[in-house]
Amino acid sequence: MTKGSQKVYPVKSRKAGISLKAKLFNRVKFPSELRFDLISKDWVVIATGRARRPETFKAEQRKIDKVPKSECPFCKIATQEKPTLIFSNGKKMPQSKGIPKNWTTIVIPNKYPAFLPFPKLDKHIEGGLYETVNAVGFHEVVVTRSHEKQLAQFSLKEVKEVFDVYQERYRDLMKKNFVNHISIFHNHGFESGASIAHPHSQIITTPLVDVDVQKGLLNSEKYFKTNRKCIYCQMNEWERKVKKRVIFENKQFLAVCPFASKSAFQVIVSPKSHLSYFEKANDEEKRQLSEAFRAALKKVYKGLDDPPYNFYLHTAPCDGKKYGYYHWHWTILPKTATWAGFELGARMEISTIAPEKAAAYLRKQ
Repeated sequence: MTKGSQKVYPVKSRKAGISLKAKLFNRVKFPSELRFDLISKDWVVIATGRARRPETFKAEQRKIDKVPKSECPFCKIATQEKPTLIFSNGKKMPQSKGIPKNWTTIVIPNKYPAFLPFPKLDKHIEGGLYETVNAVGFHEVVVTRSHEKQLAQFSLKEVKEVFDVYQERYRDLMKKNFVNHISIFHNHGFESGASIAHPHSQIITTPLVDVDVQKGLLNSEKYFKTNRKCIYCQMNEWERKVKKRVIFENKQFLAVCPFASKSAFQVIVSPKSHLSYFEKANDEEKRQLSEAFRAALKKVYKGLDDPPYNFYLHTAPCDGKKYGYYHWHWTILPKTATWAGFELGARMEISTIAPEKAAAYLRKQ
């Protein structure tokens, strides 16, 4: 078996025959598994030999970054940058009249942006080796009103408003110069990288396409050319058939703990229909997405006692090319472990609970 330049070699016996020890060994279920991710072509380790019960993740102590509302910059939204979008109870508000008192979701430019708008891309080569390009793009923050209430506690209507906001900004930003990829992500909790406790998401545009998305595009295209089918649709069909990793399903969306989960309790929420572009989702699709996403997030929240997590969107790039073989989806990644030497060195995650057990536990929540 191969994975890029990596190889997984079969074990060779010293003799042509199989020893008694090997026969006995084969009768015992091996305590850990290497699982292959069909999309990224990465291997992950499901270390059931070090298995933990699902409920033990819930009992872990976590560092909580508590900031009083009086010191929260997002509770004093008027002190922030001029908004690019304002919603109030599901409706887009005009910006000419300032920030209304009843705003519920607002988008503002990041005060400390990683990417900045600029009229041109400047490239530079150092020593004939190192290439640099100025970080041209947009960096925005999506802020919801409540200082304490997070998405897992939102109503269906409130979650849909957030997805409406994501899509509205995506559609606007994709028209800008040097925007080929738009990343929408959310960090919850100190361990997830959230620097401000007040719930918020971020949107970053780049002239380059995310490496993970590139791998997904490449492998999706290869599968489609060989099989004339979408790999994501194939996986969704299988998951619906076996059901052991499905945690929620409605008419149009599926929430699954993926076969090769990159972390314990990872969840992927994806449309059942073959859809390549998130920005093209219609109102009913967004409502169905909101229902499935809210259900998955609530299960993670309840089952793991409000763990830190990240969630993010993977969708076809907005660089003008056609990606009909791709399938957009959202990923929820609870922070249940810390990467150590092996994970960092080998770039191979170790999960201490099988996705099947994680899904069975989350289904009950």
